[in-house]
Amino acid sequence: MSIVLYALDGCPYCEKVHDALEAHGVEYETEWVEGLHSRRDEVKRVSGQRGVPVLVDEERGVTMAESDRILDYVERTLAEAA
Repeated sequence: MSIVLYALDGCPYCEKVHDALEAHGVEYETEWVEGLHSRRDEVKRVSGQRGVPVLVDEERGVTMAESDRILDYVERTLAEAA
């Protein structure tokens, strides 16, 4: 899967991104992360920080954080490709 969403269960910002990806029919994989920031080594490895959500689009070489930026990316780039 070329699109991976790093998310935390119960995170409202992560849910917004999930909803947008689903609404636009974008195929993606979810990597669920630990609640404690100190245990989010995988998120830090891919994005340089430990916050979520983080979207990785391997096909386009894009890694981004911040739900508003991700939502904009989904609308402008991924929705058109789906």
